[in-house]
Amino acid sequence: MAISSFHPQKGWSSPEIKPYGPLSLDPASSCFQYCSNVFEGMKAYLGADGKARLFRPEMNMRRLERSAARLALPPIDGDAVLELIKRFVQTEKRWIPTVSGYSLYLRPTIIGTRPALGVAPSDQATLYILASPSGLYFQRSISLLAISDAVRAWPGGTGGHKVGGNYSPGFQPQRAAAEQGYDQVLWLFGEERRVTEGGAMNIFVVLKRTDGNGLDILTPPLDGTILPGVTRASCLTLLSDIDFHASVRLSSSERTRLHPTERTFTMSDLIQWSTQGRLLEILCVGTAAIVAAVHRIGFEGRDIRVPTYPDDTNGLGPVGRGLREKILAVQEGRDQYEGWGVVCE
Repeated sequence: MAISSFHPQKGWSSPEIKPYGPLSLDPASSCFQYCSNVFEGMKAYLGADGKARLFRPEMNMRRLERSAARLALPPIDGDAVLELIKRFVQTEKRWIPTVSGYSLYLRPTIIGTRPALGVAPSDQATLYILASPSGLYFQRSISLLAISDAVRAWPGGTGGHKVGGNYSPGFQPQRAAAEQGYDQVLWLFGEERRVTEGGAMNIFVVLKRTDGNGLDILTPPLDGTILPGVTRASCLTLLSDIDFHASVRLSSSERTRLHPTERTFTMSDLIQWSTQGRLLEILCVGTAAIVAAVHRIGFEGRDIRVPTYPDDTNGLGPVGRGLREKILAVQEGRDQYEGWGVVCE
């Protein structure tokens, strides 16, 4: 693990890379009492050239800076943290699996360590980075249970930041969904039951266009309740690239025009699109899964069925498969795209 501490008079200490072990913290520390905790999820991949790569890590660092600021934690320099992560990955490179799709998962974390009770910002903090070999998150399509009696985030809250307090309230709904035979929760919001996120992942919907001119690909807009995911942003960029369109074909003879849009949609919309036969794919995207296919959504006692694609080992349709293959190729150094793959050296 790598670790550094912040003191209000001394600033951040020189970082140290040392064996994994427990932390010694005061029981009154802010992280325990007020959940002043933020983190990131990243992966390091090993390419055929033997080099370790991170995927768009500057986006993680900017988000980590914003999350820390939102919880009034001591400020961090994301660029300096990134250099520490690169050094850490180089040190632990031997733990990166060589199997395609496998990686070294990285968890940069900042916790408030002010050793006193009292509702106030923490003027002390610890930054630490954990690493663990990681396999494939989903190797099949998944099911979602749509719920609106509990919400993941709300306007003016912290849904647009990666903070610890966003996650634990979702454990009970997730457990209830699992007891009903679903893999994840589809989070809805408001009386109109707007679709927001799937589990801890961003969501995309692929639709046939009514004018026959390709496909509409929708994802909820970043309104403060949606986490600005790195994979989400990467998917939107690829879907807007005319060169990427050539890799998505609904048949062997046609090139598919893709029309990505950030817009609000509801459960009523999903039901209507399914009834009309326009619903082709639903995708959950994130660092852990990259791109996962959804094959059914439970809602008010019935299931909305999403087309399945048994010819793909992950159950992905043409759009999801194209996105996953492109992103993974960049992550593993088999392809290059706009400097997204960053070598640790």
